[in-house]
Amino acid sequence: MANPKIAVFASGTGSNYNAIMHAIECKELHAEVALLVSDQPTAKVLEKAEKYETETFVFQPKDYPNKASFESAILQALQHAQVEWLVLAGYMRLVGKTLLEHYEGKIINIHPSLLPAFPGLDAIGQAFQAGVKVSGVTIHFVDEGMDTGSIIAQHPVLIEEGMSRDDLQTAIQKVEHSLYPKTIQQLIN
Repeated sequence: MANPKIAVFASGTGSNYNAIMHAIECKELHAEVALLVSDQPTAKVLEKAEKYETETFVFQPKDYPNKASFESAILQALQHAQVEWLVLAGYMRLVGKTLLEHYEGKIINIHPSLLPAFPGLDAIGQAFQAGVKVSGVTIHFVDEGMDTGSIIAQHPVLIEEGMSRDDLQTAIQKVEHSLYPKTIQQLIN
């Protein structure tokens, strides 16, 4: 039986995409990344996709009249690649109605905080500024809100005395890179 096909959506460096690909190579994740979707033509993740020979769909929202039209173009690429699951990994846009309706219950996101605390942009900075003693990682289903979907998995990260913002980011990413592939595997089973 063929492995389920997933699409990874990313806007940045692609560290979680890299972790997913590594887990597939190590046979810890039984899936195929059939497509990488990015809204940033200069994103570092595209270099990683080239290395792994992952097909890409790259777009700039400003080239489309509205969200529905660029999501329709994404949907066409997803259907062509026979994608079953959408995995958001540093994709810095809210998913709209077009994709939500077609992939209902099959879109997940990873967020660098223990939601519902610190949703949205720069969750690590928000936690650091708030002076909390514990932050962490949340994997959740995607809905129409910002980081409001049902929580699938969470893992805490202690903020130790003297830790810098960069130290916290490194600690959170270490958890993300382990937790995300494991959680994806549990979901696609």
